[in-house]
Amino acid sequence: MTIQIPDDLARGLEGIAAAQQKSVEELAVERLRTLLDKPTSPQSVLKTLRAVPHPSPSSVDDLDAAIADARQPVRDHGAFDR
Repeated sequence: MTIQIPDDLARGLEGIAAAQQKSVEELAVERLRTLLDKPTSPQSVLKTLRAVPHPSPSSVDDLDAAIADARQPVRDHGAFDR
């Protein structure tokens, strides 16, 4: 079977496959199989979670910094307490 997909989607798949050190075909078959798995299966959930790439330490540091920068001061009074 041959499936025609847009070029931008193909490039996206190539990038994801390269990041996971897989061929585009391996990635496509793996993802299509997950569509056929029973969504309530705990094994399916674990398999999907384990397939997600882990963030790099620098990405975690960037997220922590963004969260810290966005924190608002705590207010003891609400808008209607004035």
